[in-house]
Amino acid sequence: MGQTPSSLASIGRDRLEELLADQSYLADRGLATVVTLALRMRKPLLLEGDAGVGKTELAKALAQAIGARLIRLQCYEGIDVAHAVYDWNYSRQMLYLRALDAGVAGERAAVDDLFSREFLVRRPLLEAIEAGDGVPPVLLIDEIDRADDEFEAFLLELLADFQITIPELGTIAAQEPPVVILTSNRTRELHDALKRRCIYHWLDHPSVAREVEIIRLRVPGADEDMARAAAEAVARLRQLDLVKPPGVAETVDWTAAVVSLGCGLRPEEFEDTAGTLLKHREDIETAARFGFDRLLEAGNGEATSG
Repeated sequence: MGQTPSSLASIGRDRLEELLADQSYLADRGLATVVTLALRMRKPLLLEGDAGVGKTELAKALAQAIGARLIRLQCYEGIDVAHAVYDWNYSRQMLYLRALDAGVAGERAAVDDLFSREFLVRRPLLEAIEAGDGVPPVLLIDEIDRADDEFEAFLLELLADFQITIPELGTIAAQEPPVVILTSNRTRELHDALKRRCIYHWLDHPSVAREVEIIRLRVPGADEDMARAAAEAVARLRQLDLVKPPGVAETVDWTAAVVSLGCGLRPEEFEDTAGTLLKHREDIETAARFGFDRLLEAGNGEATSG
C-alpha cells in the first residue's frame, strides 16, 4: 500500500532501514539518515559516487519500500525539454489537420485544439508533476552529470517550485511534490546552485563486511566463506589502477556466476569469469599482472558454491 505524504514524513530511520532491507537493499546508517531527512524535509536527495555503488538501486528499492511509482529520467548529453518534460504528438496533429480539411473532424473541431492535452506527450518530469493519486512518486533523475549546463539550469526552477509552464496550456503545479533522487557519477562537477537545493550524500563502495552481507542477500547459493572471499578479492581489485573499478552489482554478478558454474573461487577460474566483474580488457590484464592468486590469497581458495 502506498504512503501518503504525512506517513512518509513519519517513517523513522530504523524503520526505513528495515523497509529497504525487505527489498534486498542494505543501507548503512548514514544513507538511511539522509533518505529519512529527504522524506521529512521534502527536499531532493543528490547521491554522488562511483558507478555501481547502488545509487540507482536505492531509488528503485525506495519506491518499492514505500509503495510508490518509480518515474525514471535517464540523462544523457543533449537531453532537452522535449525528451525530459513534454512534447507534442506531431503525427496525430497532422492527421487531425487532414480531418479538419476534409470536414470530418466534427462540428466543434478547431485548429486551436492542436495544442490541447489530447495531443500532449508527457515525459518523465511532467509525469512526476502530474501524478495526483495521493501517493507521491519517486522521481529518479539518473546520471545528471551527463546532461549539459542548460538542462541543469532548467532543473533549478523545477526543483524549487515543482511546477512546469507549457505556453499553450499554462502552468502545471504538483499537488504533492514527488520524492526526488538525483544521481551523479561525478564525470563533471555539478553547479553549486543545484547542490544547494538538495540534501547531499557521497555513496562510497561498501566495507568488506557490508559487501559480504549484500552478497549473501543477493546470491543465496553463496555461503559465508565464498561471500567473504569474493568481497576481499574485489576490495583488492579496487585498490589497483583500473579503468573502471567493479561496483557492488559486478561483485554480485561475479559471485552468482561462480555459484552457477559450481567452480569455486579459484585462481585458475578467475580469468574465465572475469568478464562478469571487469568490463575493460585493460583491467583484466591489470588483474592478471597483479596475480589472480594474490587477489584470492586471503579468501578461502577452496570455497565452493555449497
